[in-house]
Amino acid sequence: MSRASKLTLAGTSLGAIGIVVLVHYQQQSEKAAMHAGVVRDIEQQRVKKERLADFEMQRALEEEYRKVQKVHDGGGGETAEGGP
Repeated sequence: MSRASKLTLAGTSLGAIGIVVLVHYQQQSEKAAMHAGVVRDIEQQRVKKERLADFEMQRALEEEYRKVQKVHDGGGGETAEGGP
């Protein structure tokens, strides 16, 4: 085999190996990014459920308080008797 053919074979072999390594690295990187997205989505769903539970608890407390006491909106500044 001539020297030129040996260099060509070595060059193409190294190029092919480099491409395989690069593609493998890209796939691993994309897989990690996709997994991070799934983890982020799960965390967002968990936070949303917590906020909804807090909201429902606040709503129940508000209803309970409304049953127990009279609630004023506080916007008028004057009472029904006409005083400040």
